[in-house]
Amino acid sequence: MENRTPIDPYRKISARIIPLMMLLYLMAFLDRVNISFAALTMNQDLGFTPTIFGWGAGIFFIGYFLFEVPSNVILEKVGARLWIARIMVTWGLISAAMAFVSGTASFLTLRFLLGVAEAGFLPGMLLYLTYWFPARHRAKFIALFMAAVPLASAIGSPISGLLVGMDDLMGLKGWQWLFILEGLPSCVLGIVVLFALPDRPANAKWLSPEECGIVEADLARDRLAATGRSHHAMWPALVDRRVLVLCGVYFGIVIGLYGIGLWLPQIAKAMGYSNAAVGFIVAAPYAVSAVAMLAWGRRSDRSGERAGHVAAAALVSVAGLLASLYFGTPWIALCCLGLASVGIYACLGPFWAMPPLFLQGTAAAGGIALINSVGNLGGFAGPYLMGWIKERTGSFSLGMAALAGCLGAAAILALSLKREMRAMRDARAPDPGQA
Repeated sequence: MENRTPIDPYRKISARIIPLMMLLYLMAFLDRVNISFAALTMNQDLGFTPTIFGWGAGIFFIGYFLFEVPSNVILEKVGARLWIARIMVTWGLISAAMAFVSGTASFLTLRFLLGVAEAGFLPGMLLYLTYWFPARHRAKFIALFMAAVPLASAIGSPISGLLVGMDDLMGLKGWQWLFILEGLPSCVLGIVVLFALPDRPANAKWLSPEECGIVEADLARDRLAATGRSHHAMWPALVDRRVLVLCGVYFGIVIGLYGIGLWLPQIAKAMGYSNAAVGFIVAAPYAVSAVAMLAWGRRSDRSGERAGHVAAAALVSVAGLLASLYFGTPWIALCCLGLASVGIYACLGPFWAMPPLFLQGTAAAGGIALINSVGNLGGFAGPYLMGWIKERTGSFSLGMAALAGCLGAAAILALSLKREMRAMRDARAPDPGQA
């Protein structure tokens, strides 16, 4: 009898959909945070105080919060391909329109609308991954997809730093070119999605019937293992204690992520570096973060453990933030903030592998969206808190201590779910392909 090599459809799936998903998320995140580089000259041009900038950076997440759950439920109903395309085209247009901000009112309005337009993108992509990958693979592929976030900063930071210097080209300021040249590509990618992103494995012409059958069988095994421990209806899921705890964990993580990320260029600039140099300085920790995300996600998959991995990475961030306060030498302080960023990003793969363990179908659409929307309120709180403290104390130090406290609380909350996550892992049906 001829020995056949076991078919592994997941390599083919990851090669087909993950690079495009990463590119989409890279542009989404770049359009969200390029304001941090625009601020290097925009704030002075338009007379924005640190508090006004903090409001503008953070109000994005208010719009995001209000429309997150409805957007993700619509995606689950109409399909990822159509809805993600809609999200990308609208956010690209609004991001480019930021070039024509003329004062506080237009600044706050467009940042709010950008959040409305992008609502549903990340949870929609996370939900989409559950259609393709079983639980045993998710942290690795979630981490690979979400590595687009630090890569967006690693790639986009030097580019953004240079674009800010394009003053007086065709009568526009550098920060205006920044918004235009980083916003319009998202519209083009929205059209690409319509042709290149299948809704589910059954719609993928590049999967053979045998490969599609393997994927469907693995996903069915996950659903069977979750019976009695998972939600399928949306409303019970939204009040599940585990969902609410994960909202709190993600809130603390996101406060740190944006509290550092949206202010790091200005922190580096305050240390005396030029705009172009700031771009390259900020890029370095994000490049390391992308590698750390993949390594930590793989480690979490190998062990099957999630909550402890989230807590450990969050505590690394706490250590980095507190160390940045102790060292007065600028480059050492920046290295410590880089370590904090690495820890924050390493949290994401194991964290987003947890909700699908007990949420299925519409419950997954609503529950993941709720976790992301509540957590992303931290994207409002972090930048605003940093701006408010900076304006009143003239220093970032107290703000960094506050971010460390929030990440410490997130680690404690994550550990409170450790026993339940272990029980759900142990309840999974044995997988003959995973021996």
